[in-house]
Amino acid sequence: MTSITEHYNYSAVPDQAYQVCTRCIMNTAADRSISFDDMGLCSHCQRYDRLVSARRLQGEQGREALRALVERIKAAGRGREYDCIVGVSGGVDSTYVAWLVKQHGLRPLAVHFDNGWNSELATRNIELVLRNLGIDLHTHVVDWEEFRDLQLAFLKASTPDGEIPTDHAIGALLWKQAASRGIKYIISGMNFATESISVPDWSYGHSDWRFIKDIHRRFGSVKLKTYPHFSLFYLFYANILRGTRIVSILNYVDYDKDEAMALLSSQLGWKGYGGKHHESIYTRFYQGYILPRKFGIDKRYGHLSDLINAGQISRAQALAEMQRPPYPEELQQQDLAYVAKKLRLSTEQFANIMGAPVKSFRDYRNLYGVVQFLRNTVNALRKRHLYPR
Repeated sequence: MTSITEHYNYSAVPDQAYQVCTRCIMNTAADRSISFDDMGLCSHCQRYDRLVSARRLQGEQGREALRALVERIKAAGRGREYDCIVGVSGGVDSTYVAWLVKQHGLRPLAVHFDNGWNSELATRNIELVLRNLGIDLHTHVVDWEEFRDLQLAFLKASTPDGEIPTDHAIGALLWKQAASRGIKYIISGMNFATESISVPDWSYGHSDWRFIKDIHRRFGSVKLKTYPHFSLFYLFYANILRGTRIVSILNYVDYDKDEAMALLSSQLGWKGYGGKHHESIYTRFYQGYILPRKFGIDKRYGHLSDLINAGQISRAQALAEMQRPPYPEELQQQDLAYVAKKLRLSTEQFANIMGAPVKSFRDYRNLYGVVQFLRNTVNALRKRHLYPR
Protein backbone atom coordinates (compact mmCIF):
# COMPACT_ATOMS: atom_id res chain seq x y z
CA MET A 1 0.00 0.00 0.00
CA THR A 2 1.03 3.64 -0.39
CA SER A 3 3.54 4.79 2.21
CA ILE A 4 1.93 6.74 4.99
CA THR A 5 4.58 9.44 4.59
CA GLU A 6 3.53 10.34 1.05
CA HIS A 7 1.30 13.39 1.45
CA TYR A 8 -0.85 15.00 -1.18
CA ASN A 9 0.60 18.27 -2.49
CA TYR A 10 -2.26 20.70 -2.10
CA SER A 11 -0.43 23.46 -3.92
CA ALA A 12 0.16 21.31 -7.01
CA VAL A 13 -1.55 23.88 -9.22
CA PRO A 14 0.30 26.05 -11.77
CA ASP A 15 1.61 29.20 -10.07
CA GLN A 16 -0.36 31.48 -12.33
CA ALA A 17 -3.61 29.67 -11.45
CA TYR A 18 -3.17 29.21 -7.70
CA GLN A 19 -4.97 31.69 -5.47
CA VAL A 20 -5.84 31.68 -1.77
CA CYS A 21 -8.46 33.78 -0.02
CA THR A 22 -7.28 36.92 1.73
CA ARG A 23 -9.43 36.13 4.80
CA CYS A 24 -9.75 32.37 5.16
CA ILE A 25 -7.52 29.57 3.81
CA MET A 26 -9.77 28.25 1.03
CA ASN A 27 -7.95 28.19 -2.30
CA THR A 28 -8.04 26.98 -5.89
CA ALA A 29 -6.34 23.68 -5.02
CA ALA A 30 -8.84 22.85 -2.27
CA ASP A 31 -11.92 23.89 -4.30
CA ARG A 32 -11.72 24.08 -8.08
CA SER A 33 -15.07 25.91 -8.30
CA ILE A 34 -14.00 28.74 -5.98
CA SER A 35 -14.07 32.34 -7.18
CA PHE A 36 -12.71 35.62 -5.82
CA ASP A 37 -13.76 39.27 -5.83
CA ASP A 38 -11.47 42.18 -6.67
CA MET A 39 -10.17 42.25 -3.09
CA GLY A 40 -9.26 38.56 -3.16
CA LEU A 41 -12.14 37.49 -0.90
CA CYS A 42 -13.33 34.01 -1.83
CA SER A 43 -16.88 33.03 -2.73
CA HIS A 44 -17.25 31.10 0.53
CA CYS A 45 -16.45 34.16 2.65
CA GLN A 46 -18.73 36.29 0.48
CA ARG A 47 -21.56 33.79 1.05
CA TYR A 48 -20.85 33.82 4.78
CA ASP A 49 -21.11 37.62 4.89
CA ARG A 50 -24.39 37.58 2.96
CA LEU A 51 -26.07 34.98 5.15
CA VAL A 52 -24.59 35.27 8.62
CA SER A 53 -27.10 37.84 9.90
CA ALA A 54 -30.05 35.65 8.90
CA ARG A 55 -28.58 32.25 9.83
CA ARG A 56 -26.76 33.09 13.05
CA LEU A 57 -28.65 34.91 15.81
CA GLN A 58 -26.43 36.25 18.57
CA GLY A 59 -26.78 38.01 21.89
CA GLU A 60 -30.22 39.12 23.02
CA GLN A 61 -31.70 38.55 19.56
CA GLY A 62 -30.68 34.90 19.73
CA ARG A 63 -31.86 34.45 23.31
CA GLU A 64 -35.27 35.93 22.51
CA ALA A 65 -35.67 33.77 19.40
CA LEU A 66 -34.56 30.68 21.33
CA ARG A 67 -37.10 31.31 24.09
CA ALA A 68 -39.86 31.53 21.46
CA LEU A 69 -38.61 28.36 19.77
CA VAL A 70 -38.53 26.45 23.05
CA GLU A 71 -42.12 27.44 23.75
CA ARG A 72 -43.21 26.21 20.31
CA ILE A 73 -41.47 22.90 20.85
CA LYS A 74 -43.03 22.45 24.29
CA ALA A 75 -46.47 23.27 22.95
CA ALA A 76 -46.14 20.85 20.04
CA GLY A 77 -45.00 18.05 22.35
CA ARG A 78 -47.54 18.56 25.10
CA GLY A 79 -49.03 15.26 26.24
CA ARG A 80 -46.27 13.16 24.66
CA GLU A 81 -43.35 11.39 26.31
CA TYR A 82 -40.83 13.44 24.32
CA ASP A 83 -41.13 16.85 22.68
CA CYS A 84 -38.08 16.65 20.40
CA ILE A 85 -35.44 14.34 18.97
CA VAL A 86 -31.69 14.87 19.19
CA GLY A 87 -29.30 12.89 17.03
CA VAL A 88 -26.16 11.97 18.99
CA SER A 89 -22.78 10.75 17.74
CA GLY A 90 -20.62 11.43 20.76
CA GLY A 91 -19.04 14.45 19.03
CA VAL A 92 -18.93 17.96 20.47
CA ASP A 93 -21.77 19.50 18.41
CA SER A 94 -24.42 16.84 19.10
CA THR A 95 -23.34 16.50 22.73
CA TYR A 96 -23.59 20.25 23.29
CA VAL A 97 -27.06 20.22 21.70
CA ALA A 98 -28.14 17.51 24.16
CA TRP A 99 -26.87 19.63 27.07
CA LEU A 100 -28.49 22.79 25.67
CA VAL A 101 -31.99 21.36 25.19
CA LYS A 102 -31.98 20.03 28.74
CA GLN A 103 -30.91 23.45 30.01
CA HIS A 104 -34.04 24.87 28.40
CA GLY A 105 -36.40 22.35 29.93
CA LEU A 106 -37.10 20.28 26.83
CA ARG A 107 -37.77 16.52 26.93
CA PRO A 108 -35.57 15.05 24.18
CA LEU A 109 -35.16 11.50 22.95
CA ALA A 110 -31.59 10.87 21.85
CA VAL A 111 -31.24 8.82 18.67
CA HIS A 112 -27.98 7.16 17.64
CA PHE A 113 -27.12 5.35 14.41
CA ASP A 114 -24.60 2.59 15.14
CA ASN A 115 -22.93 1.80 11.81
CA GLY A 116 -20.28 -0.46 13.32
CA TRP A 117 -17.50 2.15 13.31
CA ASN A 118 -17.86 3.82 16.72
CA SER A 119 -14.63 4.33 18.62
CA GLU A 120 -14.63 3.11 22.21
CA LEU A 121 -14.40 6.73 23.35
CA ALA A 122 -17.49 7.68 21.33
CA THR A 123 -19.53 4.90 22.92
CA ARG A 124 -18.32 5.94 26.35
CA ASN A 125 -19.09 9.61 25.72
CA ILE A 126 -22.64 8.86 24.56
CA GLU A 127 -23.43 6.61 27.52
CA LEU A 128 -21.84 8.89 30.12
CA VAL A 129 -23.29 12.16 28.85
CA LEU A 130 -26.84 10.89 28.39
CA ARG A 131 -26.82 9.24 31.80
CA ASN A 132 -25.62 12.45 33.44
CA LEU A 133 -28.26 14.47 31.59
CA GLY A 134 -31.08 11.97 32.21
CA ILE A 135 -31.87 11.56 28.49
CA ASP A 136 -33.33 8.34 27.06
CA LEU A 137 -31.49 6.77 24.13
CA HIS A 138 -32.75 4.90 21.07
CA THR A 139 -29.95 3.16 19.15
CA HIS A 140 -30.39 1.67 15.69
CA VAL A 141 -27.76 -0.98 14.97
CA VAL A 142 -27.33 -1.35 11.23
CA ASP A 143 -27.26 -4.74 9.51
CA TRP A 144 -23.49 -5.00 9.03
CA GLU A 145 -23.51 -7.11 5.86
CA GLU A 146 -25.86 -4.67 4.15
CA PHE A 147 -23.95 -1.63 5.31
CA ARG A 148 -20.54 -3.08 4.51
CA ASP A 149 -21.74 -3.84 0.98
CA LEU A 150 -23.00 -0.27 0.53
CA GLN A 151 -19.79 1.29 1.83
CA LEU A 152 -17.76 -0.92 -0.50
CA ALA A 153 -20.01 0.09 -3.39
CA PHE A 154 -19.22 3.74 -2.75
CA LEU A 155 -15.50 3.01 -2.56
CA LYS A 156 -15.69 1.16 -5.89
CA ALA A 157 -17.72 3.99 -7.44
CA SER A 158 -14.59 6.13 -6.99
CA THR A 159 -16.39 9.33 -5.96
CA PRO A 160 -15.46 11.32 -2.83
CA ASP A 161 -18.91 10.62 -1.36
CA GLY A 162 -17.98 7.63 0.79
CA GLU A 163 -19.63 9.01 3.92
CA ILE A 164 -23.05 9.28 2.30
CA PRO A 165 -24.22 5.79 3.42
CA THR A 166 -23.95 6.97 7.03
CA ASP A 167 -25.23 10.52 6.52
CA HIS A 168 -28.32 9.37 4.61
CA ALA A 169 -29.18 6.66 7.13
CA ILE A 170 -28.90 9.09 10.05
CA GLY A 171 -31.33 11.44 8.33
CA ALA A 172 -33.76 8.62 7.59
CA LEU A 173 -33.60 7.36 11.17
CA LEU A 174 -34.33 10.81 12.62
CA TRP A 175 -37.24 11.52 10.27
CA LYS A 176 -38.85 8.13 10.86
CA GLN A 177 -38.42 8.15 14.62
CA ALA A 178 -40.10 11.55 14.67
CA ALA A 179 -42.98 10.27 12.55
CA SER A 180 -43.52 7.08 14.54
CA ARG A 181 -43.55 8.95 17.87
CA GLY A 182 -45.56 11.97 16.73
CA ILE A 183 -42.68 14.37 17.41
CA LYS A 184 -42.64 17.61 15.41
CA TYR A 185 -39.09 18.85 16.08
CA ILE A 186 -35.69 17.35 15.29
CA ILE A 187 -32.88 19.33 16.93
CA SER A 188 -29.77 19.37 14.76
CA GLY A 189 -26.13 20.00 15.67
CA MET A 190 -25.52 21.67 12.32
CA ASN A 191 -24.60 25.31 12.70
CA PHE A 192 -23.63 28.17 10.45
CA ALA A 193 -20.79 29.37 12.65
CA THR A 194 -18.60 26.29 12.20
CA GLU A 195 -20.14 24.51 9.20
CA SER A 196 -21.07 27.11 6.60
CA ILE A 197 -18.72 26.03 3.79
CA SER A 198 -20.23 23.50 1.43
CA VAL A 199 -18.45 22.16 -1.67
CA PRO A 200 -20.58 19.71 -3.72
CA ASP A 201 -17.49 18.11 -5.21
CA TRP A 202 -16.25 17.25 -1.70
CA SER A 203 -19.36 15.27 -0.87
CA TYR A 204 -22.83 14.98 -2.36
CA GLY A 205 -25.93 12.88 -1.92
CA HIS A 206 -27.07 12.71 1.69
CA SER A 207 -30.64 13.47 0.55
CA ASP A 208 -30.44 11.80 -2.87
CA TRP A 209 -31.74 8.23 -2.66
CA ARG A 210 -31.63 7.92 -6.44
CA PHE A 211 -27.87 8.53 -6.40
CA ILE A 212 -27.34 6.03 -3.58
CA LYS A 213 -29.45 3.39 -5.32
CA ASP A 214 -27.55 3.80 -8.57
CA ILE A 215 -24.18 3.38 -6.85
CA HIS A 216 -25.42 0.25 -5.10
CA ARG A 217 -27.05 -1.13 -8.25
CA ARG A 218 -23.75 -0.90 -10.11
CA PHE A 219 -21.31 -2.00 -7.44
CA GLY A 220 -23.25 -3.70 -4.64
CA SER A 221 -24.30 -7.32 -4.25
CA VAL A 222 -26.29 -7.54 -1.00
CA LYS A 223 -29.94 -6.48 -1.08
CA LEU A 224 -30.67 -3.49 1.16
CA LYS A 225 -33.61 -4.90 3.10
CA THR A 226 -33.25 -3.00 6.39
CA TYR A 227 -30.98 -0.04 5.56
CA PRO A 228 -32.74 3.19 6.70
CA HIS A 229 -33.47 5.43 3.73
CA PHE A 230 -35.85 8.13 2.49
CA SER A 231 -36.89 9.71 -0.78
CA LEU A 232 -37.50 13.35 -1.66
CA PHE A 233 -41.20 12.51 -1.74
CA TYR A 234 -40.91 11.35 1.89
CA LEU A 235 -39.21 14.63 2.81
CA PHE A 236 -42.14 16.48 1.24
CA TYR A 237 -44.55 14.37 3.28
CA ALA A 238 -42.59 14.85 6.52
CA ASN A 239 -42.03 18.60 6.09
CA ILE A 240 -45.22 19.80 4.43
CA LEU A 241 -47.89 17.29 5.41
CA ARG A 242 -46.67 16.28 8.89
CA GLY A 243 -45.06 19.62 9.67
CA THR A 244 -41.88 18.08 11.09
CA ARG A 245 -39.08 20.63 11.41
CA ILE A 246 -35.31 20.31 11.70
CA VAL A 247 -34.01 23.13 13.87
CA SER A 248 -30.34 24.11 14.08
CA ILE A 249 -30.46 25.26 17.67
CA LEU A 250 -26.77 26.21 17.78
CA ASN A 251 -27.58 29.07 15.39
CA TYR A 252 -29.50 30.71 18.25
CA VAL A 253 -26.60 30.84 20.71
CA ASP A 254 -23.07 32.25 20.78
CA TYR A 255 -21.54 28.89 19.97
CA ASP A 256 -17.79 28.58 20.50
CA LYS A 257 -16.33 25.09 20.05
CA ASP A 258 -13.49 25.44 22.54
CA GLU A 259 -15.81 26.81 25.20
CA ALA A 260 -18.34 24.05 24.47
CA MET A 261 -15.70 21.34 24.83
CA ALA A 262 -14.48 22.81 28.11
CA LEU A 263 -18.04 22.91 29.48
CA LEU A 264 -18.87 19.36 28.41
CA SER A 265 -15.62 18.08 29.87
CA SER A 266 -16.02 19.77 33.24
CA GLN A 267 -19.75 19.18 33.73
CA LEU A 268 -20.40 15.86 31.99
CA GLY A 269 -17.07 14.05 31.79
CA TRP A 270 -17.02 14.21 27.98
CA LYS A 271 -13.64 13.71 26.28
CA GLY A 272 -12.49 15.11 22.93
CA TYR A 273 -11.23 13.13 19.93
CA GLY A 274 -8.51 15.36 18.51
CA GLY A 275 -10.31 16.11 15.24
CA LYS A 276 -13.70 16.96 13.71
CA HIS A 277 -15.88 13.83 13.41
CA HIS A 278 -13.08 11.60 14.72
CA GLU A 279 -15.57 9.88 17.00
CA SER A 280 -16.04 7.49 14.05
CA ILE A 281 -13.04 5.36 13.07
CA TYR A 282 -14.20 5.18 9.46
CA THR A 283 -14.85 8.92 9.21
CA ARG A 284 -11.43 9.63 10.70
CA PHE A 285 -9.78 7.31 8.17
CA TYR A 286 -11.89 8.40 5.22
CA GLN A 287 -11.40 12.13 5.77
CA GLY A 288 -7.82 11.88 6.96
CA TYR A 289 -6.46 9.24 4.58
CA ILE A 290 -8.65 8.37 1.59
CA LEU A 291 -9.90 11.86 0.69
CA PRO A 292 -6.47 13.55 0.71
CA ARG A 293 -4.57 10.72 -0.99
CA LYS A 294 -7.03 9.73 -3.68
CA PHE A 295 -9.09 12.86 -4.29
CA GLY A 296 -6.83 15.68 -3.15
CA ILE A 297 -9.50 16.82 -0.68
CA ASP A 298 -8.66 17.94 2.82
CA LYS A 299 -11.83 19.02 4.60
CA ARG A 300 -9.76 20.82 7.21
CA TYR A 301 -9.56 23.71 4.75
CA GLY A 302 -13.29 24.18 5.10
CA HIS A 303 -13.51 23.41 8.82
CA LEU A 304 -10.72 25.82 9.72
CA SER A 305 -11.99 28.52 7.35
CA ASP A 306 -15.38 28.35 9.06
CA LEU A 307 -13.71 28.93 12.42
CA ILE A 308 -11.82 31.91 10.97
CA ASN A 309 -15.06 33.49 9.78
CA ALA A 310 -16.65 32.79 13.16
CA GLY A 311 -13.75 34.57 14.88
CA GLN A 312 -12.76 31.45 16.84
CA ILE A 313 -9.24 31.03 15.41
CA SER A 314 -6.84 33.23 13.47
CA ARG A 315 -5.74 32.70 9.88
CA ALA A 316 -2.20 32.09 11.14
CA GLN A 317 -3.43 29.34 13.46
CA ALA A 318 -5.30 27.69 10.58
CA LEU A 319 -2.28 27.79 8.29
CA ALA A 320 -0.11 26.30 11.04
CA GLU A 321 -2.63 23.47 11.52
CA MET A 322 -2.51 22.68 7.81
CA GLN A 323 1.22 22.02 8.09
CA ARG A 324 0.44 19.00 10.24
CA PRO A 325 -0.86 15.65 8.94
CA PRO A 326 -4.65 15.21 9.18
CA TYR A 327 -4.08 13.02 12.23
CA PRO A 328 -1.12 11.09 13.72
CA GLU A 329 0.61 8.94 11.12
CA GLU A 330 0.94 5.95 13.43
CA LEU A 331 -2.82 6.00 14.01
CA GLN A 332 -3.38 6.29 10.24
CA GLN A 333 -1.46 3.05 9.78
CA GLN A 334 -3.49 1.35 12.50
CA ASP A 335 -6.74 2.57 10.95
CA LEU A 336 -5.63 1.40 7.50
CA ALA A 337 -5.13 -2.15 8.74
CA TYR A 338 -8.36 -2.11 10.77
CA VAL A 339 -10.57 -0.71 7.99
CA ALA A 340 -9.20 -3.10 5.37
CA LYS A 341 -9.76 -6.07 7.66
CA LYS A 342 -13.26 -5.01 8.68
CA LEU A 343 -14.30 -4.43 5.05
CA ARG A 344 -12.55 -7.71 4.09
CA LEU A 345 -10.27 -6.05 1.55
CA SER A 346 -6.90 -7.44 0.62
CA THR A 347 -3.89 -5.19 0.16
CA GLU A 348 -4.29 -5.49 -3.61
CA GLN A 349 -8.02 -4.75 -3.54
CA PHE A 350 -7.52 -1.62 -1.44
CA ALA A 351 -4.68 -0.47 -3.70
CA ASN A 352 -6.97 -0.93 -6.74
CA ILE A 353 -9.65 1.20 -5.07
CA MET A 354 -7.15 3.94 -4.28
CA GLY A 355 -5.71 3.82 -7.79
CA ALA A 356 -8.99 3.76 -9.74
CA PRO A 357 -9.78 6.87 -11.85
CA VAL A 358 -11.57 9.57 -9.87
CA LYS A 359 -15.23 10.11 -10.69
CA SER A 360 -17.98 12.49 -9.59
CA PHE A 361 -21.59 12.07 -8.52
CA ARG A 362 -22.36 13.53 -11.95
CA ASP A 363 -21.21 10.23 -13.47
CA TYR A 364 -24.18 8.47 -11.85
CA ARG A 365 -27.92 8.94 -11.78
CA ASN A 366 -28.85 11.69 -9.36
CA LEU A 367 -31.40 14.35 -8.48
CA TYR A 368 -28.92 17.19 -8.02
CA GLY A 369 -31.09 19.78 -9.75
CA VAL A 370 -34.16 18.84 -7.73
CA VAL A 371 -32.21 18.81 -4.46
CA GLN A 372 -30.83 22.28 -5.20
CA PHE A 373 -34.31 23.59 -6.06
CA LEU A 374 -35.75 22.27 -2.81
CA ARG A 375 -32.84 23.69 -0.81
CA ASN A 376 -33.33 27.10 -2.39
CA THR A 377 -37.05 26.91 -1.68
CA VAL A 378 -36.42 26.14 1.99
CA ASN A 379 -33.93 29.02 2.21
CA ALA A 380 -36.47 31.38 0.65
CA LEU A 381 -39.09 30.31 3.19
CA ARG A 382 -36.61 30.89 6.00
CA LYS A 383 -35.89 34.37 4.68
CA ARG A 384 -39.61 35.16 4.72
CA HIS A 385 -39.85 33.80 8.29
CA LEU A 386 -42.31 31.10 7.20
CA TYR A 387 -39.99 28.28 8.19
CA PRO A 388 -38.22 27.92 11.55
CA ARG A 389 -34.47 28.34 11.45
